[in-house]
Amino acid sequence: MTALLKTDLGDVPLLGRGKVRDLYAVDDALLLVATDRISAFDHVLATGIAGKGKILTQISLFWFELLANLVPNHLISADVNQFPPMLLPYAEQLEGRSMLVKRAKMFPIECVARGYLAGSGWKEYQAEGKLCGIKLAAGFQDGSRLPEALFTPATKSQDGAHDENISFSAAEDLLGVADAAELKRLTLAIYRRAAEHAESCGLILADTKFEFGTTQEGIMLADEVLTPDSSRFWEGAQWKPGGPQPSFDKQFVRDYLESIHWNKQAPAPALPEDVAERTQAKYLAAFRRLTGRDLSL
Repeated sequence: MTALLKTDLGDVPLLGRGKVRDLYAVDDALLLVATDRISAFDHVLATGIAGKGKILTQISLFWFELLANLVPNHLISADVNQFPPMLLPYAEQLEGRSMLVKRAKMFPIECVARGYLAGSGWKEYQAEGKLCGIKLAAGFQDGSRLPEALFTPATKSQDGAHDENISFSAAEDLLGVADAAELKRLTLAIYRRAAEHAESCGLILADTKFEFGTTQEGIMLADEVLTPDSSRFWEGAQWKPGGPQPSFDKQFVRDYLESIHWNKQAPAPALPEDVAERTQAKYLAAFRRLTGRDLSL
């Protein structure tokens, strides 16, 4: 199958294209379409991962349903047959990879939960012995489990640059005390529920990030949820602190880009076919493990 790198919905108003998703205005709602684009080191690569947008969308839909009694979400429908008539001519593009969602005023932070030290959290701990202003004990390694899950917010980059970790007090300044407290509560509650489910599937949810917005109905979970693009899922049986963990994400892509010594400046390079195929296999494996279902791409 061919990777879908860019959608074209004719006269349907395009509001913007993110690293992965194209966003359209549909009457009072929004249409989120997950393409097969893939980014690494804050750049969208020239090669897509065929079917990736469908995998991400179906994983998000699984989690929205599983978490529905814990937090409201912005989903109206993911059934193309129930979309407004203006979208029906584009059903083939949209099938399996799109969500009609409520418009929400988005909070200007990424809500990150970490149960393990990895990525930017590990780097910050190495440099400062703390994480988003939270002092941590000495002796942790790359991949170590934290004594308890931490809420470690980050700023949302508006220009595609890297998000920056911030302290909870900085989040309070941005959001207000009440909203910051509620987003922290929701983030950690969702993380705990999701981590329990992942563990039942033999996986570790090392960390994840959420986006929340507000409507007249209150605070709700938005965007994508607990996918390999927004989360680190590790193989539970092979977890061993002290370095990178066997994971279900785009690590193959990162490793390849490091191996060719790309300077991480635009334009981003293309990927060899085998790297793209192995990455697709990892995303599919994550879907199957988490949902217990198969997916036809």
